[in-house]
Amino acid sequence: MTMTEPPLATAEATARLDALLRPPRVVSGITPSGSLTLGNYLGALRRFVDGQTSQQGFFFIADLHATTTEHDPARLRELTLETAGLFFAAGLDARYSTVFVQSHVPAHVELAYLLESTAYVGELSRMIQFKEKGGRPRTRASLFTYPCLMAADILLYETQTVPVGGDQDQHVELCRDVAQRFNREYADTFVVPRLDKAALAARVADLLLPTSKMSKSAPPAAPGVVRMLDSPDTIRRKIARAVTDSRAQVRYDPVTQPGLSNLLDIIAAITHQSPHHVATGFSSYADVKRSCTDHVVEMLVPVQRRYAELARDRGHLVSLLDTGAAEARATAAPVLTRARDAMGLV
Repeated sequence: MTMTEPPLATAEATARLDALLRPPRVVSGITPSGSLTLGNYLGALRRFVDGQTSQQGFFFIADLHATTTEHDPARLRELTLETAGLFFAAGLDARYSTVFVQSHVPAHVELAYLLESTAYVGELSRMIQFKEKGGRPRTRASLFTYPCLMAADILLYETQTVPVGGDQDQHVELCRDVAQRFNREYADTFVVPRLDKAALAARVADLLLPTSKMSKSAPPAAPGVVRMLDSPDTIRRKIARAVTDSRAQVRYDPVTQPGLSNLLDIIAAITHQSPHHVATGFSSYADVKRSCTDHVVEMLVPVQRRYAELARDRGHLVSLLDTGAAEARATAAPVLTRARDAMGLV
């Protein structure tokens, strides 16, 4: 009796099986549009570090995203290396996490173009960020197509879930729509990520404008923005000037007391408590500010020391990024090949 081998699995089926068997993947990038803030640390970096031994993390400095608006090339180079140094100083470990610079992995750009050839003009024109920043004669075309690059960032690494919230919800939704359309019109190529709102961390607000997030794109001397590399004295001065209100009652109420609630949110995030519980431990706004200052300084000073060591050995930092980029290129290559094949490219 002649035995026949079962048919070989398709590349797509094999990829999906691999995705199910491997540790969960996390993909995230931070644009080097300014020095990283306390919000970047609490909302992203610390969370990535805490989970890196139980997940497969791909974390990148999104330098290509920074070119969608006017920028200074020398400043971009400086911020790219500074951001990379803070990734590692925060605790990301090259043994567990893949850390790289986005432009060092050409697959991001190539897949972005294939997705531009799949997305519709109407979809891109409805993106809120383009509506807010676009429409001017000198608006860059890359700002319009930016969501396709963001989709490529996600789809290249076959991540199954993507944390969403704030100003990126719409872009992740578009990523899903375009991936599903590509799979339907060409071939079953991409793992379509699920949106995971539960994965979000609390947003840190500007100390002087507590209804707005603490933005790294704010001017370097912005008094309401605490930077990860601010000195302890600078941190104390900024938090001391944080707005509260005239009620003189310590309670957590983001609607009527946003400034005070922001400080309580920061303490809660650092101490892993609920802000409501944190509020019960204080009798005055001054006590809240002192506690917030002490917690922030205690948390950031060790990070600043590790960053200073990395900054003194830039060659080592570049070597770490080179290793990460090689790992990212190897991971992304099969996905890009499937996408090229599906679209009929020889």
